[in-house]
Amino acid sequence: MTTPLPLPAHPASPLVPLLLTAECRLEPRELVLHYRLRGDARLLRWPAPGSTGRADGLWQHTCFEAFIATEGATGYHELNFSPAGQWAHYAFHAPRERAPDPLLAAPPLIDRIDQPDGVDLIAVIERRTLPPGPWRLGLTAVLEDTHGRLAHCALNHPRDKPDFHDPAGWTLHLPAA
Repeated sequence: MTTPLPLPAHPASPLVPLLLTAECRLEPRELVLHYRLRGDARLLRWPAPGSTGRADGLWQHTCFEAFIATEGATGYHELNFSPAGQWAHYAFHAPRERAPDPLLAAPPLIDRIDQPDGVDLIAVIERRTLPPGPWRLGLTAVLEDTHGRLAHCALNHPRDKPDFHDPAGWTLHLPAA
């Protein structure tokens, strides 16, 4: 398990007075991502619970994400996790150049846990649905406030505008096993 890593909002994003961190853990068959949001969760607009399964456009509202690339490769995968239980999994040949969607062994498991001091989101992804390791990861989130403004949070913001698809922002390195 990595230690909690801060995911600050991009300087161009609206101020959201919440603390967001993420951790990841490699299991023999799974990658476990644990996002922790601390503060008054009522400051955010949350997707309504209900439908689960694959969905597009999750990043237009509060959503937790991961960008995963094999070290040294230009291709990568993008995963989106809605606190309502919906998810998306995309493949790219290069930044923003879509490849056919990956065949999934199983959909990710998503668990939202309301805490007295915030919200946790845990996503479990089968490793066989991901590119081979070792990996570079970009852990990100989009937080929608109650006014509909979006804050873009990430481990690293390499540009003057938010761009989660920029590989320079994928600063977490994980071994193959």
